[in-house]
Amino acid sequence: MVPLPRAKMSEQANAPQFPSYEAALAELEQLISRIESGQLPLEQLLAGYERGAELLQYCRGRLEAVENQIKVLDEGRLRAWTQE
Repeated sequence: MVPLPRAKMSEQANAPQFPSYEAALAELEQLISRIESGQLPLEQLLAGYERGAELLQYCRGRLEAVENQIKVLDEGRLRAWTQE
């Protein structure tokens, strides 16, 4: 594993952590169901929206990383995948 530059390490320490893409996606789907139910108080709705935005950003990032890895393999260049 290639060490990250110091700036990246501090950014990574402040970023929310998720156990896996699948776990984040499942949490996002549950959150969407609760929000769409219309039964949440305003404060919980706002907190749910913020959490949903974090989950969505994480899931999109993971999918983009996998797409980039596949592009590297499709171009005939095999190299170690690193999460950016």
